[in-house]
Amino acid sequence: MSPVGPDARRWVDEPAKDTGQGRSAFERDRARVLHSAAFRRLAAKTQVHTAGTDDFLRTRLTHSLEVAQIAREMGSRLGCDPDVVDTAGLAHDLGHPPFGHSGEEALDALATTCGGFEGNAQTLRVLTRLEAKVIGPNGASAGLNLTRASLDAVSKYPWPRRTGERKFGVYADDHPVFEWLRADVPDGRRCLEAQVMDWADDVAYSVHDVEDGIHGGYVTLRPLLADADERAALSADVATTYSGESSSDLAEVLADLLADPLLASLSGYDGSYRAQTALKATTSALTGRFVAAAVAATRRRFGPGPHRRYAADLVVPREVRARCALLKGIALRYVLRRPGSAARYERQQQLLAGLVAGLADRAPEALDAVFAPLWRAAGDDAARLRVVVDQVASLTDPAAVQRHARLFGGPTDAGGWCDLG
Repeated sequence: MSPVGPDARRWVDEPAKDTGQGRSAFERDRARVLHSAAFRRLAAKTQVHTAGTDDFLRTRLTHSLEVAQIAREMGSRLGCDPDVVDTAGLAHDLGHPPFGHSGEEALDALATTCGGFEGNAQTLRVLTRLEAKVIGPNGASAGLNLTRASLDAVSKYPWPRRTGERKFGVYADDHPVFEWLRADVPDGRRCLEAQVMDWADDVAYSVHDVEDGIHGGYVTLRPLLADADERAALSADVATTYSGESSSDLAEVLADLLADPLLASLSGYDGSYRAQTALKATTSALTGRFVAAAVAATRRRFGPGPHRRYAADLVVPREVRARCALLKGIALRYVLRRPGSAARYERQQQLLAGLVAGLADRAPEALDAVFAPLWRAAGDDAARLRVVVDQVASLTDPAAVQRHARLFGGPTDAGGWCDLG
């Protein structure tokens, strides 16, 4: 039976659908995300490694599928509606631009005069405005018009931009729908489903990026096993970037993590079938441990459940969170910061800067048919810039390179912009 009440309401009312399928409103949400153009484009957007450079490595699409699976399992064990957390996992990266976090940083700097750019705020914009599915009675797009519960579950950072904070979840001109989906919710508090999705994202990001790094030859555990100074440097990186723990406390957790036979067995990875099997066993075991620890700790504090929405908060034990952060730090130190990375990121950011400038100069003719009317209807320069940024953010990595080539000439392949370095 379809859920009723405010959680299942949509921003724009839709006529009842009698297809005989008996799907709930939340099942429809999941299907809408899964069948969206924005979701398909994730297949050619960078996760950590550039999309298309290796058949083994993850893209934003495969990462999102994995986050959804982890979130669905964890949420189901806590009593959340499985389709709500699944939808949140599938949708959480829809707003990410070409070239991953490098592209996000570039667009944020380029969009200063219209409120900046943030992948999570852009995700809300995609879901409620940019993706084609439902048109409201005023003729404006309502995006996928998901239910309140699903939109709230996608809101990892349910607040506007704050001074000194990089992460936020809504732009100024998207406040009306944001206020609707957050009705009667304390400022800044996240629903349980959003917390489950966020932890699933951290788990997938940390474990799978290390798996990809080991398989690609960028990550080897031998220096960490042999060199105390290298362990201290990694712990300092993590304390600065991913964790509120001190570097000395993280160093102790790292020592325990490296002593785990699961990780120690990967120090001689050679890409063979046996080695890949051991690597996959390690990633599966780590994922299972991180999920089980959060489920058990949440149940200890809030009871067996079922829990959903604002009836409980996800509890992740301190040491488990630190272990996850250390794995993220391994990917940061040995993959994202590998030799040649800084020059590659600079090339990518220059490309996006050129795209924004070129499209703004030649708009609306140079914009896609979806964005050109929005540019014409924009009331000022800031609003027009936001439309251009929306256009650029929607592009895949290769499409950004090709669009740049059409505007300015040059190669249409991604090699010079996206090489592994």
